[in-house]
Amino acid sequence: MKTRIAFVAATALAMALAVPVAAKTFKYSTTGDVIGMDPHINNEGPTNAMKDNLYEGLVSRHWDLTVRPALATEWTQVNPTTTRFKLRAGVTFHDGTPFTADDVVFSFDRIRGDQSDMKTYVTGVREVRKIDDLTVELVTEAPDPVLIQNLSLFHIMSKAWAQKHNTLLPLRGANAESFANRNANGTGPFKMVERVPDTRTVLVPNEKWWGKPEHNLTRVEFKPIANAATRVAALLTGEIDMMFPVPLQDVPRLERTAGVKVLQGPELRTIFLGMDQFRDELLDMPGTGKNPFKDVRVRRAFYQAIDINAIQRVVMRGASTPTGLMIAPGINGFSKELNQRYPFDPEASKKLLAEAGYPQGFPVTLDCPNDRYVNDEAICQAIVPMLTRVGINIKLNAQTKGLHFDKIGLKDGRRTSFYMLGWTPGTYDAHNMLFNIITLSSGPGSGAWNSGRYTNPKVEELTRSIAREIDPEKRTAMIHEAMKLHKEDFGHIPLHQQALAWGVRDSVAGIPQAANDAVMLKYVRMK
Repeated sequence: MKTRIAFVAATALAMALAVPVAAKTFKYSTTGDVIGMDPHINNEGPTNAMKDNLYEGLVSRHWDLTVRPALATEWTQVNPTTTRFKLRAGVTFHDGTPFTADDVVFSFDRIRGDQSDMKTYVTGVREVRKIDDLTVELVTEAPDPVLIQNLSLFHIMSKAWAQKHNTLLPLRGANAESFANRNANGTGPFKMVERVPDTRTVLVPNEKWWGKPEHNLTRVEFKPIANAATRVAALLTGEIDMMFPVPLQDVPRLERTAGVKVLQGPELRTIFLGMDQFRDELLDMPGTGKNPFKDVRVRRAFYQAIDINAIQRVVMRGASTPTGLMIAPGINGFSKELNQRYPFDPEASKKLLAEAGYPQGFPVTLDCPNDRYVNDEAICQAIVPMLTRVGINIKLNAQTKGLHFDKIGLKDGRRTSFYMLGWTPGTYDAHNMLFNIITLSSGPGSGAWNSGRYTNPKVEELTRSIAREIDPEKRTAMIHEAMKLHKEDFGHIPLHQQALAWGVRDSVAGIPQAANDAVMLKYVRMK
């Protein structure tokens, strides 16, 4: 798989230069804070990106998104279901504790805890065996074609540190009050020295990191700034060196501003809407005993009432790609043929609603984040009149991402009827989306973010088979069949892939902009 990467000018050359001695502080900002530091909860893009600076897995992602050795130096296939990993010698955690196979086994048990959001990345693993202090074996339920791709998000914790601070299990929730969510102790290239939720997170280089630094940073300050105008002003005044996303209306102005660059490129995240297809009675219709979303005609009516081209043109100012699928081009398993959208047709929507028994529509709340995706609240605001036009009595509930994810996630029992979510498959393979978003019984952890609890027995069966099929052609055919069934079910309403837009000051000599929208501090260089 090839992924396009955007760079500040001369990034590749700058990264090859020797690290200078002068102190270099890098300050950056985005719309909202990371949700917490526990490596085994809060499976959310910016949060995972921050954890990647502090914690490591057996493997890691390079800035080009290829998999590279990390805490494992090499691995071999012992048999079709057993992979042996040789661990890196001489590695210590930030507190000085030596890294050993015991930490890998402990982390495997911990990530599979009931409240873990990250168990999806080890779902196919049955057992982790310690062979000796620097060797482990991962035993899978069946041959696993994406095992190595999954392991970059299986972060390793110190068993001794977790025991000392009574944080043996992950605790779910936005800024959950656990020691591991407020503190960090990994083996990564940076260590955390200050954490004030919603205000700032400060990192410094891990002077005992096993790797050779490609950055030249001596201090990193992350500051969430929710207000777009304030964030842009901070960049223009030099208060911060980098910000994302750039508000689309400000891109032309920043491009004309001396000392500032705008990096733009495609993102692999798909933004979509989900609907409650599980409850017999919709939360918004108490006492009726009805859930309209159980009827495919209603789901299709919602889909065809949304003018995605108008959203692209007006709300996204052209910086999005409308999609008919739940995965983006660049994700393994993407199908150009299946990506065609059903037509925008409000009159057909009205007819479908009438046929389903709702000629006057029905009430529903759209849950939407206001600080997570590009123009997320504005997109939802545009969708409201589109659905009102076909008779839906719709109310918008927009709130910060921590509250939003709690409401639509497991913490609050998926207390949502209609919601927005975005997903980038962490493995860059379609199975990750199928497993997390559109199935419920495809294995332990299945449907972690299937907040509307859509399910189709054939899709479930196909997803289980996809997880084990090692023949690429057969596997791709099954992926396409599963996505086609989901599309015909109108299981979700895919909207678009948003474009990346980062604002960077000339004080930054090099910063890779990968298609997963992650700020990878270990590759950032200041002038």
